[in-house]
Amino acid sequence: MAVPAKDTRHLVEEWRRALHRLVAERAFEYGEFVLSSGKKSRYYFDGKQVTLCPEGAYLLARIVVEKIRNDDIQAVGGPTIGADPIAGAVAAVAYVEGLRDLKLFIVRKEPKQHGKCRWIEGPPLAPGDRVVVVEDVITTGASVVRTVNVLREAGCVVARVIVLVDRLEGGAEALARLGVPLDPIFTIRDFGGTL
Repeated sequence: MAVPAKDTRHLVEEWRRALHRLVAERAFEYGEFVLSSGKKSRYYFDGKQVTLCPEGAYLLARIVVEKIRNDDIQAVGGPTIGADPIAGAVAAVAYVEGLRDLKLFIVRKEPKQHGKCRWIEGPPLAPGDRVVVVEDVITTGASVVRTVNVLREAGCVVARVIVLVDRLEGGAEALARLGVPLDPIFTIRDFGGTL
C-alpha cells in the first residue's frame, strides 16, 4: 500500500500556512459558549467552516495524506460528523496520490437501528487493519475515545489520531491513557488570542 516517498516537506509547510490562514479567518467565533463536554468557553471553534470549503478540505486532505503515506495504514475515518468531510476529501486526494487501496469509514454516534445495525459505515474493516482516526477538533476527547473503542472492538489497530485543532483541554491525555498518540495539525496556541 505504501507509495514511494516524495520530498514534499516544502509543500506541506506551504499547505499548513494556507490552512492556518483559513482556520484563523473562518473557524472561530467569540462570546460565551457551552461545549459538548459541558465546559464553558470564550470561543467556539467550528471546523466545518474549513473542512466543508473546497480549499480547506483540499489542504487538510493533502496534509493528512502526507502524514500517513509511509505508515502502512489501511483505513482513515472518524466520528460523524466532524470526520465526514475530512474522510471524503482524504479519499479524493489519496486516489490521486496513488493510495488507491485506502479504505475510508465513518463511526456513528450509535449503531444504525435497521438494516445491518452497524456502528462503522464504509468498506468493511478487517481485524488487524491499521487505521488513523481523523477529526476536526478535540477538546476532552470523549467522542474520539468512543470511536477508538468501537474500532478496537472491530479488531482494528488505531495507529494515531489526527485532528485539525487540539483545544488542549485533555484530549491528548485521554488518548494517551489508551496508548494512542494524538497528532494535531494545530493546537489552540497556534491561534494566539483565542484562549
